[in-house]
Amino acid sequence: MTAPDAGRFIVAGGGIGGLAAALALAQAGAAVTVLEKAAELGEIGAGIQLGPNAFRCLDRLGIGDAARATAVYIDQLRLMDAMGGEEITHIPLGEPFRQRFGDPYAVVHRGELHGVLLRACQAHGCIALRTGAEVAGYAQDGGGVAVRLASGERVDGAALIGADGLWSRVRAQLVGDGPPRVSGHTTYRSVIPTARMPEDLRWNAATLWAGPKCHLVHYPLSGWETFNLVVTCHNDAAEPVAGKPVSEAEVLRGFAHVHPRAQAIIRHGTDWKLWVLCDRDPVGSWVDGRVALLGDAAHPMLQYFAQGACMALEDGVCLGEMVAAHPGRVEQALAAYQTRRLLRTAAVQLYSRAIGEHVYHPAGAHAALRDAIMRAKAPADWYDSLAWLYGGTALTETPAPHAAGTMAGGDAHVYQ
Repeated sequence: MTAPDAGRFIVAGGGIGGLAAALALAQAGAAVTVLEKAAELGEIGAGIQLGPNAFRCLDRLGIGDAARATAVYIDQLRLMDAMGGEEITHIPLGEPFRQRFGDPYAVVHRGELHGVLLRACQAHGCIALRTGAEVAGYAQDGGGVAVRLASGERVDGAALIGADGLWSRVRAQLVGDGPPRVSGHTTYRSVIPTARMPEDLRWNAATLWAGPKCHLVHYPLSGWETFNLVVTCHNDAAEPVAGKPVSEAEVLRGFAHVHPRAQAIIRHGTDWKLWVLCDRDPVGSWVDGRVALLGDAAHPMLQYFAQGACMALEDGVCLGEMVAAHPGRVEQALAAYQTRRLLRTAAVQLYSRAIGEHVYHPAGAHAALRDAIMRAKAPADWYDSLAWLYGGTALTETPAPHAAGTMAGGDAHVYQ
C-alpha cells in the first residue's frame, strides 16, 4: 500500500454527519477528502429537530450563528390525542428550558442546515469535496487505508470514516450484519405553504397527534414560510422504500380511524412521498483499525426521539476532538471516539423504538396509562428526565438515562 496522503482522512458520505465530521477533522488540523456518491451535494427530506445538544455541537464547529439563523424556535412540544382531538400535555421550551440546558430547541429545514455545513466545508482550505464518487470497499494495513470507488479508482489516506448512511458500504464490510431491520412503520411526508395549513393549527410547536398504530406531526419551517407534515402508520410494511410518490387516498387509508381534525391535516398536504422506516440493533463495535463508522452508518435509529441528526453532529465533533487529542495516532483516536459514542448512541437507538411503542402508537388502556403518566409531569420533571440527553455532550462516555423506564424517563417529548 502506498503511503497515505499527508495523513489525510477520507470521509465516505456528504450528508450532515459526513460534513460535520469533515469540518471537525479539519479544525483539528487534518486534511480531509469527502467522497459523495451523488452527482451533487445536497440533502433529501424536509424538517428536522435540533435539541440543545445539537446546538452545542454546531457552536463547536464554528457555525452556530449561521445555523441559528435558519431555525424556527418553537414554544413547546405538544402531544395531542389523535382519537379525541384534544391536547394530552405539552412541554414548554421557553426561558426556563434554555436556562436549564444552555441552548434552545428548534426546528430547521434539513437542506438549510446542510447548506450551512457545506458552505463552511467549501470555505476551509483543508477540505476537498468530490461528487460522483461512490465508495465500494477498502483495504488497510498499519500505515493507511486504500479506498476503492465503484468506478475502480483508488483513493489513499490515513483513515476512512464511513458516514454513508443506512445502507453503508463501509459498514457492510466492517460489521457485515446484513440489511437494516424493517420496522413495519410507513412514513408519509409533505411540505406545504403556511397559508394552506388550517389557521387553528398554525401553532408555534412541534406537535404530535398520537393514535392507535399511527401518528401525525407538524411544525413550521423556513421562517414560517412552510409547514412540515409527517404522518406514520404501523402497517407491517415488509420491504424498505424511500421517497416513493403516493396519492392522498393512499395516505388516508392508515388514518381512517382518527379524529376528523387530525384527518384534515392530511387533506392539506400535497406531493406526498413514502418511506418505510428502518433501523438496526446496536452493535458492540463500529471501529476497525483505521476505519470507523459515523451517524446512520454506525447507529441508525427510528425517528421517534428526533435525535438522528443530533447524534450525527455529536459523532462528528467527538471524532475531531479525539483526533486532536491523539496527534499522529489514528487508531487510538478512533478507538477513543468509539468509547465515548457507543453507549450514548445505543441508548438513543433503543429509546427511539420504545417511544414508538409506548407513546406514539398505543391504544386502549396502554394509551390511557401514557396519558396519565405524561399529564402528571411538571416542566421541571421533564427537564430532569431529559438531562442525560440535552445536558450531555459529544464527549459523553455513558448515556445515564433516567432509570425509571421508557414511560418515565426518556418518554416521548420530541417528535420527528
